[in-house]
Amino acid sequence: MKHISMTPFGRHPVAAGHLERQSLAEAPCPAAAADKWAILRDLGTARRAFDVSDRDLMVLQALLSFLPSPYLSADGPTIVFPSNTTLADRVHGMPESTLRRHIAALVAAGLLLRHDSPNGKRYARRDASGQIARAFGFDLRPLLVRRAEIAAAATQARAEAETIRCLREEIALHLRDAIRLLPDEAERCLAIQRQLRRKLPLIQLRELHRQTVDMSAQAQTLVPPPTEISSGFDNQNERHIQDSNKPLSDSEKSAETIAVQTVLTTCPSVRDYSTDAITTWQQLVAVAALICPMMGITQETWRHASQRMGAMNAAATVICILERFDQISRPGAYLRALAKKDRFSAIPMLSALGKLTAVNSAH
Repeated sequence: MKHISMTPFGRHPVAAGHLERQSLAEAPCPAAAADKWAILRDLGTARRAFDVSDRDLMVLQALLSFLPSPYLSADGPTIVFPSNTTLADRVHGMPESTLRRHIAALVAAGLLLRHDSPNGKRYARRDASGQIARAFGFDLRPLLVRRAEIAAAATQARAEAETIRCLREEIALHLRDAIRLLPDEAERCLAIQRQLRRKLPLIQLRELHRQTVDMSAQAQTLVPPPTEISSGFDNQNERHIQDSNKPLSDSEKSAETIAVQTVLTTCPSVRDYSTDAITTWQQLVAVAALICPMMGITQETWRHASQRMGAMNAAATVICILERFDQISRPGAYLRALAKKDRFSAIPMLSALGKLTAVNSAH
């Protein structure tokens, strides 16, 4: 008869849950053998459910490597007995104090049992045929006992990860619509964007999803009938609706000589306010309208500037103001003053930032 000690070696107290975990040593195992590495992979996926870290699992992987068979089975050996030095070498020289901490975490999680010898050493006794008759060390049997539980937790973790991926995707799409169609919600949209940069739990993502769905629904109510959809540029609207042959104003001609990429290179701060790469003037105008309220520029001032300068010229001007925001005390008043000028062009502002030498010479 082989007695398995229920208490640890030495003077260590019996911690809460210790006896319950020790019962895993006698718990029934599945009849079929299990791939030990498949169990470890499932644990890696479901480690939060078992409150273990990737470093804990690194130690568990090392312990599993001491079993000669790739399978765990009820009638096979499940106890390994490496020395601390040998085990530390197998986890790339991990300090013994750190090693003990990770082993304690695995024991506390019910994934590993300790079978301490009378003197606390880890070793095995062999019979006359050379087979192991008794071993003292770390018992990996709980992995076999809890195999179904581990697999179920991994399945749930994968499903949750897919749900999170889909939620983040949906939030990003709803947010894109809200950013472009609801300028009054600009600050709220940016706050949500900042939150999405972090790893959020499912409950928080569901709440963000609810908020962005509401904003997207609100944006849908603002979309005009198909026959009235505009191109996004005030100056182009006037050409299409009033007179397709109407010549461009001087300020609009000036704006059209500015390449979008030049504005982005000159004023890189604007990229932080768009969820997508900016490649067109339509996107640049939309972002300019978005950042106006953040700088204290009212919608009325923005509309007036767009009418006076043309949407593209006004957008480039606003983006220049953003780049020099720390130097302009009253951006709204500054934009109004510029809009009053005849044939105002944003090109000198871009040139003053020291980036637009080609356009500067052409101007």
